[in-house]
Amino acid sequence: MSLTRYCVGIALAVMCSTAHATTFTFDTDPFAGTNVLNTPGRQIVGGENFINFSTATDVFSLDPTVFGTGGTVNFINALAPNIPTGGVNVVVLETFDDDNNSATPFGAGQAANLIADRITTPGAGFFIYFNQALDLPRLVFSTDLSDNNADLKVLARMLNLNGQAGRNALPNFSASNFTMTSGVPEPSDLPPESVHSSIRQLTSICSPV
Repeated sequence: MSLTRYCVGIALAVMCSTAHATTFTFDTDPFAGTNVLNTPGRQIVGGENFINFSTATDVFSLDPTVFGTGGTVNFINALAPNIPTGGVNVVVLETFDDDNNSATPFGAGQAANLIADRITTPGAGFFIYFNQALDLPRLVFSTDLSDNNADLKVLARMLNLNGQAGRNALPNFSASNFTMTSGVPEPSDLPPESVHSSIRQLTSICSPV
């Protein structure tokens, strides 16, 4: 009996240790209800989600079948000159300005241009940049990271990562903060009966014969 209680306790402790992690899922057409893809030139669509994001625990779940990015996260976190010419579909841009002039805007378009000036291999992807006017980072989808005319959809702004603290936090983003997931529920999305079933199975395994 004591062994059973011990094993159940371990299971609950593991679940509780990850309970504070949040998965932000993006699995719908980013340009639904717009005529963006049929409009010449770059279109930048806002209307993003306002979120709090922890680089230590949280995850952006991105559906590759919706965004056309492929099922693997190919990640780089770097200053603009250090971005490779290809092989990436998720970029965290550590450059905070494009012209050394804080009086001019540095928004999604300017950040996308810095990335497109480096990447030569066509392909859709995502990037995080620090918006100069809003003073916080935003997650953006690009229909082609290598194209200065690619359409952009801002997916999220991270309200808690504002100001200098937010700039300092940008290097902390890693590949573990992103996943390409298509129609597969995250463990945190499992219904309560599945959690109870898992505990029953663990109890059964741990119980002495």
